[in-house]
Amino acid sequence: MKKSIAVLGLGKYGCSLAETLYKLGEDVLVADIDEKVIRDMSSKVTAAVCTDLSNEDDVIALGLQNMDIVIVCMGGNIAASITCIAIAKEQGVKTVIAKAISPRMKAVLERVGADKIIDPEQEGGVRTARIVASQHIHDYYELDDNLCMIEMRPKSAWVGKSLIDLELRKKYNMNVAAIKNPKGKWVFVNPTYVLEENNLLMIIIEKKDFNKIK
Repeated sequence: MKKSIAVLGLGKYGCSLAETLYKLGEDVLVADIDEKVIRDMSSKVTAAVCTDLSNEDDVIALGLQNMDIVIVCMGGNIAASITCIAIAKEQGVKTVIAKAISPRMKAVLERVGADKIIDPEQEGGVRTARIVASQHIHDYYELDDNLCMIEMRPKSAWVGKSLIDLELRKKYNMNVAAIKNPKGKWVFVNPTYVLEENNLLMIIIEKKDFNKIK
């Protein structure tokens, strides 16, 4: 199901994240104080707003209560990040994700109410977008130009069925490489194993087919 996502702060990371989310089919609102960046992004997302994210009234006016997810990408501006997170949570946004550039900033943003912290040194905008865009995806890794590896929970329709029954390779052009067992270790999958809701699957799939399982 399509999500409504706000990306606040359009540095290199925020632009990459917002553009990828939009390409994945999400409704994406972006906001930043830089008019040039907003003009450049206006054709690449659903809506682009030029506003001061450090100003409480301007942030309230964005209508974040209508968003499923708010992503705060101003790693260099802790005051604006705190303002955006606090207002988003006050307006009832279920999931607020924030970018932090240091352990201290991470701790502060978590106290303010951020549900997840992004580490820009470890996560690229594209990778974060792939994870955010799916309710099933836990992690995403690019293997090369056309292949990626993902960790995901089984879709509800897969639970109670074996890999043989599901024919995932035929339907989604993907291979289930391993499954995490109850002890937390990855093991090779028996194709007759019946999938459970709490299983975690390691899947290899072509990037062009990612949206089939999003």
